[in-house]
Amino acid sequence: MNKRYIILFVLLFIAILITGLFLINKLKQSKDSSQAMSMEEYTPEEEISEEQSNTNQTVVTLYFPNKETKKVMPEAQSIDVKEMVNNPYQKLMELLIKGPSSEKLEKVIPENTLILGNKLENSCLTLNLSQELLNYDKEDENSKENLIECIVNTMTELTEVNQVKIIIEGHENEEFSNIYERSVTQL
Repeated sequence: MNKRYIILFVLLFIAILITGLFLINKLKQSKDSSQAMSMEEYTPEEEISEEQSNTNQTVVTLYFPNKETKKVMPEAQSIDVKEMVNNPYQKLMELLIKGPSSEKLEKVIPENTLILGNKLENSCLTLNLSQELLNYDKEDENSKENLIECIVNTMTELTEVNQVKIIIEGHENEEFSNIYERSVTQL
């Protein structure tokens, strides 16, 4: 009788093992087919409306002097994410040149200043600007410092930028000869 129990136990064990392998194989096939279905390209049923496409906005922080106190203040502006993708440094400088949207803040970059190029190397951003940058208000003792602070604080809002070097027309200029770091002022 013991032989019968052993044979029965072995047959039962083999049947359970075969059933288990069959179920595992079925589950694997089911998972593979569901993954293949999810890899298919999604085609929207309707075009994205203008209102929906406006949701791809990001907020950037720019710095401008306050008209009354002359203290540099942050200003948040909302822009299309696509504008920041290719060259965020160029876009931020364009926004600085354009000026603030708030009437309480004033434009800091001199009129007609052009962005001639930019280069990020070892977390130091070099901005190549046109000579019009030198047309800042030299009679105002805070003008140059505010100009530098606005550029540097705006650019260092980007995590990859820790320092900013300003060159004029591709060359170092004695008025902007330092490598600047973000100023830590209380707002």
